[in-house]
Amino acid sequence: MKIKDLVSGDKTVKFKFYRKGNLFYETDGGFVFPVPIDDCGDGTFLPEDRAMLFMRYIRKELEAQAKG
Repeated sequence: MKIKDLVSGDKTVKFKFYRKGNLFYETDGGFVFPVPIDDCGDGTFLPEDRAMLFMRYIRKELEAQAKG
């Protein structure tokens, strides 16, 4: 799976749930990834947003899954 396929164009992410200090979002393609609350600062996290804005978190989860 390539990050470009998950974020390019008009793709979006949707908030799914909160668990143990993480907001979990899902891409249009069904890829679920965490966003640590500690990393949010004073940002606003919407129920639905552009996937490109979440590229940092998507990349981290792709790398974690690749490591096994």
